[in-house]
Amino acid sequence: MIGNIIAGTLSAYAAPTVAVDYLCVAGGGGGGSQIGGGGGGGGFRTSIGGSALNLSLGSNYTVTIGAGGNRGGASNYSNGGDSVFATITSTGGGVGGDDTAYAHNPGNGGSGGGGGYGQTGGSASPSGQGYAGGNGISPVVAEYACGGGGGAGAAGQSAPNSNQGGNGGNGLSSSITGSSVTYAGGGGGGLRNGGGYGSGGTGGGGGAGSNNPGTANTGGGGGGGVANITPSGGNGGSGIVILSYPSSNTITVGGGLTASTTTVGSNKVTTFTAGTGNVSFA
Repeated sequence: MIGNIIAGTLSAYAAPTVAVDYLCVAGGGGGGSQIGGGGGGGGFRTSIGGSALNLSLGSNYTVTIGAGGNRGGASNYSNGGDSVFATITSTGGGVGGDDTAYAHNPGNGGSGGGGGYGQTGGSASPSGQGYAGGNGISPVVAEYACGGGGGAGAAGQSAPNSNQGGNGGNGLSSSITGSSVTYAGGGGGGLRNGGGYGSGGTGGGGGAGSNNPGTANTGGGGGGGVANITPSGGNGGSGIVILSYPSSNTITVGGGLTASTTTVGSNKVTTFTAGTGNVSFA
């Protein structure tokens, strides 16, 4: 009997929680340099349509906004950075592959980077956050066309012929802010010469060409490079984290984070656009 009373008392004083919906988009991958594939869109994860996170009031939770990846080149060549909210991690998009001057393979990521000429596009890894990048033209002929980067909603297009780079895969939309916005599109694939540059996917993907980056705070992949144009290829777009929670609760945002809060219906919505740090709810 005493044990039951104690158990009931502890249950009555269980730590209070708040239900927090989230959108967590990682940074997009950089486009391949010179003759390069498009960068993959950043990993896309959301609780909308699923289950919100039940978080303890007064506890600290990490938020990190993934940076966009660097376009291909001899040294500054990278996938996008991961974005994080509490237990949720979205994986940065894969960098696009580039030509034999640098001989980099496309990266795996939230969505895979597009293949340079003769290369297979990068895969979406871990699965469930996006799609694979398209393949470069093979065998290697004529204009050496490259594949588009994968997006959160569709795979990157493989180069359809030697005179046309593949388009980036489209991203996915979210209405967590009260308006529909599309995120994590893949970058377009480049080629050697001519005007058949791959276009960026919806959701911030950059088109192939001269330094066409993914759009900031969308996780869009950078556009692939084109020969004889400098700078060639574009950096990936940075990611974003958006949280929605009841208006009766408040959020404390720690130093190191750039954030803003609005009210949407019966909820507050806090949008994080840069940095890393802790948040807590009351």
